[in-house]
Amino acid sequence: MSAGSGRLSAKSGEPTGKKVSASKGSKAKAPVGKASKTRASVARSQNHHGRVTAPQSGRYTPPVPRSVKVSPRWVPVLMFALLIAGSLLVVVNYTDVLPGGASNWYLLGGIGLIFAGFITAMKYH
Repeated sequence: MSAGSGRLSAKSGEPTGKKVSASKGSKAKAPVGKASKTRASVARSQNHHGRVTAPQSGRYTPPVPRSVKVSPRWVPVLMFALLIAGSLLVVVNYTDVLPGGASNWYLLGGIGLIFAGFITAMKYH
């Protein structure tokens, strides 16, 4: 094998202890096909638990501090207030206590308040 062939690894059958280097001017090309898996793709496809994971990068992302994750006190208060107000509006509509009697608009308002309570619940940490 010549030093200028551009091959970076030993051919099959050559001893693995032999170092093969490319010359300064040549660029090595990876073989094309099924056998041309890179280290990253092998690491991505094989995990000791059988999971598919992304390759590790050298950058560390610190976890989000607990103080950022905690919702303010008004979020659960607003959530329960909206859920209770919506439920009461639906129940009171059927008792004919509201002005104008039973109306679909009161039902829609109650369901809207309950929906807003669910949306607020999704924002709660």
